[in-house]
Amino acid sequence: MRLGTVRLTGEPDGDAGRVAPPGLPWTRLDDTLVYWTEDDDLWASAAERARVSDLRPEERPAPARPADLRLVTQVGRAFQHEHPDVPVLVDKGRYLIIAASDALLPRIAPRAEVCFRVEPLPAEGVVFRTLPRAERAPVPYIEALTGQLSGERYLEVLGELVAFGTRHSLSRGFGAAAALARDRLEELGYIARLAPINVGPGRCHNVIADRQGSGAPAVRGLVMLTAHLDSVNLAGGPSAPAPGADDNASGAAGLLEIARVLAGHQTHDDIRLILFGGEEQGLHGSTQYVASLGPTEAARIKAVVNMDMIATLNTARPTVLLEGAALSKGLIDSLAAAAAGYTGLAVQSSLNPFNSDHVPFIDASIPAVLTIEGSDDANTHIHTAGDTLDHINTDLALDILRMNLATLTQAADPPTP
Repeated sequence: MRLGTVRLTGEPDGDAGRVAPPGLPWTRLDDTLVYWTEDDDLWASAAERARVSDLRPEERPAPARPADLRLVTQVGRAFQHEHPDVPVLVDKGRYLIIAASDALLPRIAPRAEVCFRVEPLPAEGVVFRTLPRAERAPVPYIEALTGQLSGERYLEVLGELVAFGTRHSLSRGFGAAAALARDRLEELGYIARLAPINVGPGRCHNVIADRQGSGAPAVRGLVMLTAHLDSVNLAGGPSAPAPGADDNASGAAGLLEIARVLAGHQTHDDIRLILFGGEEQGLHGSTQYVASLGPTEAARIKAVVNMDMIATLNTARPTVLLEGAALSKGLIDSLAAAAAGYTGLAVQSSLNPFNSDHVPFIDASIPAVLTIEGSDDANTHIHTAGDTLDHINTDLALDILRMNLATLTQAADPPTP
């Protein structure tokens, strides 16, 4: 088998056909088109198409069988840290292409506490892409709301969460952080509570806060903002220092800062804010929350925006990844439009949801999107004692908060017919 790559130069997805002739399988990872075949004629045709398009094809080492090609989705560099001996054919940070035979798969299957996934490489699909920036005129009242977000307040709350030392789901630090968040939300006028959840043999909590909209009960929807509150030190164990500044005090503090701003704005639809526990042990908080929803309540949910790791700058240009599924595409488009209208963020998108609290919602057919810092694979501090405030970039976090606040506000304030 032969495996090739072509570096694209901003072409839309449909232009993959310029390189891949009919019958040649391909996958796109942002600016890289990957194709493979055992057919010499198809291979020669692809190479010629690339040259005609002024692109330079490159042949890569390839496995013996097409079925051995696998897509790895990872948090940080989790797969490469766990399996440094497995050759990587294409490295795009969060996404890798490897060769793994059926015999190798049991050895590289992820352990419960290790954050990566291995699956067959999809043919004729886009794993992730950078979205073109379309300039959007800001809506004045939304722009005014986003202007109320405070970097000083954000850092103050972030520091309070980090100061617990660890927010491991089964630690006293988590309990104290959850109580602090509940109290802050109550002070802002939300109806807030601690909802018990199970984390293995232990118990933990979700923090759930509601604010009623102004619309008639029969027509009010529900718009949600979520983040996980817990932290973890994988190498050190449950009692080890786990400040979790970026993962995920950054998202939790962001939720509390958006809550502060929204407290002064009456929306048409209901707002629900949730800080999940048990995320690092397997999405326990979000999975149990979604399972508890009745059909009527689930049907009211218009949008779920999840924040996980939003404050470490890994790229020259501030970048956010919007990760959802096909049913989330409208929400992804709204977030991308808000990024263009209210921030300077570069935006990437993926319809391959993985390993954060948006996934249980998507599995229940509820539109949800993860907002996460771009190139999180370059963040080597997460899940260690080194995930400290030293690596926080407030400007990046505030841009992601502006994008999310604008999107949530617009979703909760439908236009008057």
